Amino acid sequence: MAEPVTSAKTIVVRGNAAHDGVRAVPEETAIAVVLNGSTQAVMMATPADLEDFAVGFALSEGIVAGPDEIEGLEVVEQQGGIEARLWLAAERAEAVAARRRAMAGPVGCGLCGIESLAEALRPLPPVGAGSTLSVADVDRAVNEIAAKQAMNARTRAVHAAGLFLPERGVVLVREDVGRHNALDKLAGAAARGGVDGSGGAVVITSRVSVEMVQKCAMAGVPVLIAVSAPTAHALRLAEAAGITLVAIARGDGFEIFTHPERIGRGEQTHVA
Repeated sequence: MAEPVTSAKTIVVRGNAAHDGVRAVPEETAIAVVLNGSTQAVMMATPADLEDFAVGFALSEGIVAGPDEIEGLEVVEQQGGIEARLWLAAERAEAVAARRRAMAGPVGCGLCGIESLAEALRPLPPVGAGSTLSVADVDRAVNEIAAKQAMNARTRAVHAAGLFLPERGVVLVREDVGRHNALDKLAGAAARGGVDGSGGAVVITSRVSVEMVQKCAMAGVPVLIAVSAPTAHALRLAEAAGITLVAIARGDGFEIFTHPERIGRGEQTHVA
């Protein structure tokens, strides 16, 4: 199987001086998610944690309701890419066949191949009440995920998604060149490991676009923390799904955009 990180020769220029160097860079590979022998989606992704990716993708796309509906899983390297093969229970396979769609897109696109506006803007399941997080919890989540990005520490070129649980901190982290791929990997890892995120938060190292909110809602996680800003439509989706969206969180403060009741702020004074 391809290594997720390789090296590239460079010429390093600093001021008027230059010298030969070597830079670690992440691999980007075509990953096909194959359901019962038929390709469902092809995404460009980092070739690591692909079992988690396949399960998380199936969950976030509503292909399966839980990992118990997946009867088999294997990752097979092919010429030109990798297949993540899932075998679904008979009833679920029939349901998937009825709503078949094929998707192929670059890492920056989370909705490639959607066949209708109704699919792109599908209603999201409302999340549960969750837990109240403190200001310190939010700062801790951002600081801990930064410290646990092993691949990004080597390459400075991948996104991460982590699961933060009160009293425990960031318990899972997955990385990928695509921000939505990293979140799918996280969802799959949590589901496969039996980790319940409904009382915690997802923390991501990217902007908050529509698909990031959709994936959190499908995973049942009520708080989404991001280091960058959200889009306007992501805010509307988060509001409708009951998700607390915290963004521009960089360890020294943050902004709460939706459902602020889950973030305990003590007796802080609001200035008009």
